Amino acid sequence: MKTIVAFGDSNTWGLVPKSEPHERYPEDVRWTGVLQGLLKDARVVEEGLCGRTTVFEDELRPGRKGLSMLPVILESQYPVDAVIIMLGTNDCKSVYGASSHTIGKGMELCIDELKKYVPAEKILLVSPIFLGNDVWWPDKDPEFGPRSVEVSKELKAIYVRIAEAKGTAFLAASDHAYADDLDNEHMNEKGHASFAKAVYEKLVEMRIA
Repeated sequence: MKTIVAFGDSNTWGLVPKSEPHERYPEDVRWTGVLQGLLKDARVVEEGLCGRTTVFEDELRPGRKGLSMLPVILESQYPVDAVIIMLGTNDCKSVYGASSHTIGKGMELCIDELKKYVPAEKILLVSPIFLGNDVWWPDKDPEFGPRSVEVSKELKAIYVRIAEAKGTAFLAASDHAYADDLDNEHMNEKGHASFAKAVYEKLVEMRIA
């Protein structure tokens, strides 16, 4: 049976929009769980973490730097047949002050780390859903700002170029799902289902599923 690692942030973890304290969608609702149900000969390893970034350290929540965790996770799950990586949303937070170009540089480092464990053609690079226009409002997530929304919308074009340069597959989550109006940040149940179907179809194209 193949092992597919899904490495991401709160939208891979399955956070329910605007739930306080944070609630998690059931396994069969999360996109990783829906994907598992579509696969016949593969095991999806969920590795989602709220607040995870590509390369930035979160001083308020340790262990969010994705690049540092990748080798630990990949070695613990070894051998790995494929990896789905979807990060970048949290990199848009105001505290990091990062441009889409800089976030892309961080993702390139993550891809280079992944290629130590799996061939480039077995890596699916996913650009995240767009942040909603009001995500930074006080009753939503003020860790973001108006500029964060713009940066999140620029990541698709940046990631397309990264995938071409690194030889990975590419999928834009924003083509298949959106941030729920409740918090302008997380996918709802419909989004998880739609995104899972798109990921499955891409894995079939990649001859993984």
